[in-house]
Amino acid sequence: MTLKTNLFREIESVIKALKFQSITVERKTVLQPLIDFIQDKKSSNEEIRLNLICTHNSRRSHLSQVWAQTAAAYYGIKNVFCYSGGTEATALFPMVAETLKHSGFRIQVIADGNNPVYAIKYSDNEHPVIGFSKTYDDAFNPESGFAAIMTCSQADGGCPFIAGAEKRIPITFEDPKAFDNTPEQAEKYQERSLQIATEMFYMFSQIK
Repeated sequence: MTLKTNLFREIESVIKALKFQSITVERKTVLQPLIDFIQDKKSSNEEIRLNLICTHNSRRSHLSQVWAQTAAAYYGIKNVFCYSGGTEATALFPMVAETLKHSGFRIQVIADGNNPVYAIKYSDNEHPVIGFSKTYDDAFNPESGFAAIMTCSQADGGCPFIAGAEKRIPITFEDPKAFDNTPEQAEKYQERSLQIATEMFYMFSQIK
């Protein structure tokens, strides 16, 4: 029996409110290839490397990386290493950090500048997720043996081939960027974050 990681209490509260029944049958079909990839790796006692990819590595790919890593810890699935990248590097959008803070993550800026580096913690004793914008083939990311998960349709369409990827899986999300500088901005980022969290937790809940 694998012991699950104790997450921060606020994050645990968010997780308890996630509703897997909100995921449609069609969407579950989209998620199934990633469930199969994770299950195959776990059954073979291999490391599970996931590279979540979006165009600018600024919003959806980071939310996906953080929630996937947290879900793996929550369900006690070991040797899961989540990364993110873009087809180009920009910066992690500050509203993403604010949205994660709102869900209980503890965030520290460990390097300032045009592309700040964030340490994003979900548990006292687990290594933080390191968040900053980079291309998917950056030296920080794995070279091979990973699943490339395309989190936006633009990157999915623009990158038919990801070098080193063992499997390429499109799981696209709507971009909350459309609501930047509007009264709905915070609400829409939270909505997207919770959708991503729901789907990541659903997928890891299916692993035996």
